[in-house]
Amino acid sequence: MRLALPFDPPLVPDPDEARRWLQDELAEPRYTAARPTLFDRAMQAILEWFGSLFQAGPAGPPPAVLALIAVIVIAGLAVVALLVFGRPRLRARRRAVALFGDDDTRSAAELRRAAERAFAAGDWDLAFLERFRAIVRALSDRELLRVHPGTTAHAAGEQAAAVFADRASELRDAAQRFDGVRYLGRDADREAAHRLAELDAELERRPDPARAEEPAEALR
Repeated sequence: MRLALPFDPPLVPDPDEARRWLQDELAEPRYTAARPTLFDRAMQAILEWFGSLFQAGPAGPPPAVLALIAVIVIAGLAVVALLVFGRPRLRARRRAVALFGDDDTRSAAELRRAAERAFAAGDWDLAFLERFRAIVRALSDRELLRVHPGTTAHAAGEQAAAVFADRASELRDAAQRFDGVRYLGRDADREAAHRLAELDAELERRPDPARAEEPAEALR
């Protein structure tokens, strides 16, 4: 004796429902990620059009016109690349450089927060060191001084003193104290950390002073 097994009848969607199913399926991330972007489509159209110029045969444009078009297209592509990817030199300049031999690429804001936490905890040495690093990082970001991987605190202080002549004494003293705390085991007190924080805030509020086209070279 055979038993009949119940099976659901196959689904046969109407055209509208089938279209909706297809749209839902194509909306899945695995399909949308594979779609060419607007930039991809524009570049493909330009390349196809440019290629068609060289396949136009004897009736096509003369070589001089083709050369001019090629120059225009290349220049346009260069402009688009700059808009999309940015100038290489500026992008490289935005990448933070390690400070004073440390593998430290924190931003000025991060260094300031670290200095504030250390100050609140009563760690005057760390508060002073982090605040000086924040000053140097901020001035480097503003392109008022140039920091290399081997730039010393003394060299950074001299550059900053040359930019802010009216605060040259404080900046040189801060660089000297930084070296003393970090390398010679000297102590930074609460007053020194507080004064450096005030100097940082003052320099941050100031507009960029008149300066040479290129920042001063780092002193070694």
